[in-house]
Amino acid sequence: MHDIRWIRDNAEALKDGLRKRGMSGLDVEETVAKIFALDDERRDQIAAAQKFQEERNRLSKEIGVAMKAKDTARAEALKAQVAALKDQAMGLEAAEKRAVEALEKALLEIPNIPLDDVPVGKDENDNVEIRRFGEKPYFPNSYQSHEHYDLGEALGMMDFEAATRLSGARFVVVKGKLARLERALMQFMLDLHTDEHGYTEIDPPLLVRDEAMIGTAQLPKFRDDQFSVTAGRQIGNRQSDEPTAEDLLPTADFWLIPTAEVPLTNLVREQILDEAALPLRFTAGTPCFRAEAGAAGRDTRGMFRQHQFAKVELVSITTPEKSLDEHERMTRCAEEVLKRLGLHYRTVILCTGDLGFASQKTYDVEVWLPGQGRFREISSCSVCGEFQARRMNARYRPAEGKGTRFVHTLNGSGVAVGRALIAILENYQNPDGSVSVPEALRSYMGGLERIEAVK
Repeated sequence: MHDIRWIRDNAEALKDGLRKRGMSGLDVEETVAKIFALDDERRDQIAAAQKFQEERNRLSKEIGVAMKAKDTARAEALKAQVAALKDQAMGLEAAEKRAVEALEKALLEIPNIPLDDVPVGKDENDNVEIRRFGEKPYFPNSYQSHEHYDLGEALGMMDFEAATRLSGARFVVVKGKLARLERALMQFMLDLHTDEHGYTEIDPPLLVRDEAMIGTAQLPKFRDDQFSVTAGRQIGNRQSDEPTAEDLLPTADFWLIPTAEVPLTNLVREQILDEAALPLRFTAGTPCFRAEAGAAGRDTRGMFRQHQFAKVELVSITTPEKSLDEHERMTRCAEEVLKRLGLHYRTVILCTGDLGFASQKTYDVEVWLPGQGRFREISSCSVCGEFQARRMNARYRPAEGKGTRFVHTLNGSGVAVGRALIAILENYQNPDGSVSVPEALRSYMGGLERIEAVK
């Protein structure tokens, strides 16, 4: 969330950032004008309430003077005036509260502003590659590489039909050695990030409240991409064209986490940390849940884009001076997972039009999938500046100087477990239908070197 004082002083910078993100000029002008109008209303209501309070204070002082002078009649008359003002005071307080809430709601809808070194572009086609690792796997000329779902089904260890009977589309049942391989991947990633990269492992709640989702910017703007567990109903991804009054409410009893970024980042909400304690680095391997309301028709086959998936998350909390260095470090930690697994990948910097809502700058790590014949995102590492910290009121006390400052937050995938499983299936497939186990995972697989079809 942006500081209204910063917006007042840097309106043109905000407009420029919104235009770079792809917002039309008219929408930009209307958005900023709306913010200014709401802030003017807030200021007017605060001024009116303050003026009214001053009048009440003046009358109260006069009551004291009258009482001291033993002018009982005047004192009673003044008391009656103060009592008569009570209803008006309540009305002014309510109007001030509405004005403050309206401004805050509007501010919550405005995305973060890209950093200056983020390339300007429209969509993923304008992202810029910055480095590559490894080579594409070699397959004999007579062999046509297959996609993960064909390989998984042929092994007898990936069942989409059973998942559809259980839960509907965008789910999968993984069985046997592939299920163990998925578990091994998560354990391998967590061991790497905790033992070598200095992250603290967290086992967080999978259900969070509104405040946590607002803090990391999943709410209110991306409400339709989330799953709620209010009275057993799903809020996101409704089929009805007309929202009900219930749908318009931003609240739920709980939300299923779309990523462990939500609970990990919110560990510092409403906290004041000592600078000496920073950076904080957290990691967690959790199930994640997304309605994928905006992904209709995309990746409908296989397990690339699902409602439920596993991911190892990386979160850092640091100072403004160190956040960009921390971003580079986090990205390298994510890349190291793919290096250890022997997977070909490239790292790209997202253009302004492809940035996530809360991000100032994002690197995507894209793994090569032979079955698809292209690179696909497997990790996304973002620096958010103080954007999330303002929403969470997460601050730190500098070692030198007075007062407090907002922390900077970062998050990244370290990496998506299901997509790593896809990458291993497609990159380590063999002409006989078996799949080799990467050397880094064999100790987690009881020494198994090859996964063969169920006989």
